[in-house]
Amino acid sequence: MTSVATEVQQKRQVDETALITGSEAIAVACKLADVDVITAYPIRPYDTVMQYVAKLVANGELDCEYIVAEGEHSQFEIVKHASACGARVFCGSSGVGWMYAMEALTVTPALRIPMIAMVGNRALDDPGAFGVEHNDALTVRDLGWQLVWVDTAQEALDTALIAYRVSEDRRIFLPCAISCDGAFLTHSQALVKIPSQDKVDKFLPPYNRADLLLHPDNPITVAPQGNEDWVMEIRRQNYAAMERVPGVLREAYAEFERIFGRSYGNPFFEEYQTEDADVVLMGMGTLSTPVKVAIREMRKKGQKVGFVRMRWFRPFAAEELAKTLSRFSAVGVIDRDYSFGSPYLGGVLAGEVRNALYPAPGRKPPVLGFICGLGGREVTVPDVEKITDSVYQAAEGKSVPLTQWIGLRE
Repeated sequence: MTSVATEVQQKRQVDETALITGSEAIAVACKLADVDVITAYPIRPYDTVMQYVAKLVANGELDCEYIVAEGEHSQFEIVKHASACGARVFCGSSGVGWMYAMEALTVTPALRIPMIAMVGNRALDDPGAFGVEHNDALTVRDLGWQLVWVDTAQEALDTALIAYRVSEDRRIFLPCAISCDGAFLTHSQALVKIPSQDKVDKFLPPYNRADLLLHPDNPITVAPQGNEDWVMEIRRQNYAAMERVPGVLREAYAEFERIFGRSYGNPFFEEYQTEDADVVLMGMGTLSTPVKVAIREMRKKGQKVGFVRMRWFRPFAAEELAKTLSRFSAVGVIDRDYSFGSPYLGGVLAGEVRNALYPAPGRKPPVLGFICGLGGREVTVPDVEKITDSVYQAAEGKSVPLTQWIGLRE
């Protein structure tokens, strides 16, 4: 073996640590996963991914078909068809860019395409705002997309690798959107442990569509006109695939821990200081940082507050979450989204939590909803303290509005 080949082989076996953003961590995951086709179209804050991918390609570190489309619709259509032809794919967008791709996003799950996409969460115009809201990714929550929110660059890289393994599993074959809060995660640097290529290759098998491959030697029909004859059966197949996701996710996280030595515990949600908590707060994404800071401060004052951070929104671990929440006297759900006209005018996550609790056995704590941090506005420690005061009032049986907007200008 030549000295160059030896050096390459040694590099494949070495873990590294790098100071990178959440977006760059996703791009590094694409490199480690040896993605075949990546499409791009610029929109903030997602475009930091495409910029770093372009750098990796230009430097010869990533060998892929890198296509800058003329818009988001074409961007997602290209990778959809590439995946049908057996290519491992990646793309992404933000805000109204995600919405512009909606036709492609809608048909992708029904075609059983394991596309991995990154959503740099951004408020939907108008009015214009570059800051984070979660409504963009949540628009596909009922269509068969797996949806996951991460809160660190490390979790972004790890989750991307897990998403490829789960989505490309023949039992699943569904797309997955990884949500990264705009600015707070997409543009913020942190030290990230980058696993060796050898470890990734052990964890992530090649993508294989087998008899579902779109190829001249394998004549199949893609996107047929099913009408009343077959549409219901096809929908039921998607239902069954999503029903299988939790089991496959648990397998993937267990294997991830075995190979990489990094554990996330419960794949679906993280618990923080809940062991002795009287009440808990809930949320998704990077609001975990100010919430955890506030909880530590409140605990110094004797308030036993915990936090539950949802990772996987689809599939939603309803029974497991209901069992966990039944331990507490009250729950406060912080939504970085809105759902105008919804039951109790609450946010999307608050509604899902109430849905999960309603048929569950055992104690059903009161659930308060709080809409906060829209348009990229910071969720502050005083905001969290104000939310917690209301949750304690509900725990004491006092009458409290079921939905409150927090941090509004007076």
